[in-house]
Amino acid sequence: MIRMSINTEVRPADAEGIARAAELLRQGELVALPTETVYGIAADARNGEAVKKIFEAKGRPQDNPLILHIPDASWLTRYCEDVPETAYRLAERFWPGPLTMILKKKPCVPLRTTGGLETVGMRCPDHAVTRAIIEKAGVPVAAPSANTSGRPSCTTAEHVREDMWGKIDGIVDGGPCEVGVESTIIDLTVTPPQLLRPGGLPLESLIDALGEVTVDKAVTQKMGEGEKPRAPGMKYRHYAPKAPVTVVTGGAKASARYLLTHASEDAGVICFDEFVPLFAGHIVHPLGASDDKRAQAQHVFDALRTFDETNVGEIWAQCPDSKGLGLAIGNRLKKAAGFHVEDADDGKIVIGITGGTGAGKTSLLRALQKQNACVLDCDRIYHEMLGSDESLRAALRKAFGGAIFRADGSVDMHAIGLIVFHDKEKLSELDAIVRAHVPRECARRMAASDKQLIGLDAIKLIECGLGAICDATVAVTAPEEVRVKRIMARDGITEDYARSRVAAQQSAEYFRARCDYEFVNDLPTAAAAENAAEVYIHTIIKTLKEETER
Repeated sequence: MIRMSINTEVRPADAEGIARAAELLRQGELVALPTETVYGIAADARNGEAVKKIFEAKGRPQDNPLILHIPDASWLTRYCEDVPETAYRLAERFWPGPLTMILKKKPCVPLRTTGGLETVGMRCPDHAVTRAIIEKAGVPVAAPSANTSGRPSCTTAEHVREDMWGKIDGIVDGGPCEVGVESTIIDLTVTPPQLLRPGGLPLESLIDALGEVTVDKAVTQKMGEGEKPRAPGMKYRHYAPKAPVTVVTGGAKASARYLLTHASEDAGVICFDEFVPLFAGHIVHPLGASDDKRAQAQHVFDALRTFDETNVGEIWAQCPDSKGLGLAIGNRLKKAAGFHVEDADDGKIVIGITGGTGAGKTSLLRALQKQNACVLDCDRIYHEMLGSDESLRAALRKAFGGAIFRADGSVDMHAIGLIVFHDKEKLSELDAIVRAHVPRECARRMAASDKQLIGLDAIKLIECGLGAICDATVAVTAPEEVRVKRIMARDGITEDYARSRVAAQQSAEYFRARCDYEFVNDLPTAAAAENAAEVYIHTIIKTLKEETER
């Protein structure tokens, strides 16, 4: 029976807090302790009744084993039999740190602690406060993550409060956890050693230290009901928020396009930092930059917890690749989703073309068409949506009133222009509406196309966020005098008017700084420009394909 009337103490991570936590552990009570990975609910691992309280407080299945935390490798022989040389080699290299080793247990370790197994997980946490508490208590500490079983793990003391208030005796507040995902678990009782759970120590580091390391199938797929877990986090639904989660794998840009296409309006979104602007209108939790897995590991449980205080109907999450910490991050996301995973890699290449009026974007767009590309004109799509997309129309009506609609129901863009021209806040509101609707429709049309090469034509490619989902972006630039002459000839306008239009747009430097490539179109004839553009586009496509193959 769960103890529900406990007066939970919160202590700072100072000498007094350390002493009090050690005292509670010796008394057979529960204390939440900080580690470099996540917060854990600690109890004397030798005390079966104290360990029982952990299972009760968490609502944890009895066959889900616990890990023993010790202050250094000299404690291994106290609780483990036949400790191999490999264990000491790993301890010397990676302890203290986010590594748990599965070894044969001694009889002094209760079967209740190990979930009925004759093996036990041993770990030395890289957190000076927790090691000091263990040493002062003089007992090994069983410390699973300090969350209600099944929920996302706790990386702050506040998370522990949310899940464990009134169920445990104390919380030592050591600030946010540095790593953010639990320890890596490797089984040293088998040959070759086997990875049971990816975590804060990458698999590559273990392979470098040991040579051959196999990976248990539970890392990448759901365990069967009849299978017995050999380590924590292998079998049961874990890390899950209240709303159902779908994980999207594949390249960062491809998975962002997939999320744009599939996430419903009431969906929460977990995405890499660079894609956040694309999901205006959604509740979004940034995971970290797509190339920063350390940040992703620190944020993944925060991200999953974010949505429990919202009314989102579902959660869509981008997933990093499996290299380095990505294996652990992906494992946590996939387990939170019950292994409901969608693969976004469709082999498509998306090239975004942008630049000011008169710069000569048409040459590149024609070059793309000659490569059998589907070319999407974002401005044209926007104007089509004004007539057919009721969600967009409703947003415009709410922002600008019914006066912007003509008698036939069409949107009067001139009327909107008169409003936003004099009101910067209204202009920002219009931009936000466009960002919330147009990128999603563009992504849908990309997905619907049977072409493997997609070209996006948009003056505001960068501003609306579409540049982030392009595999390459090209800024088309030309000298001002060239642009002015082209506009005058094309539109039949005066030189002064042409210059005013050029001056009203972003500079060449703006586009150059924000795009992957620059095509300077100052060629004297359209034919020469198109010939140069074909060579340029061919080179970009070749480069992108080579990068994909690597």
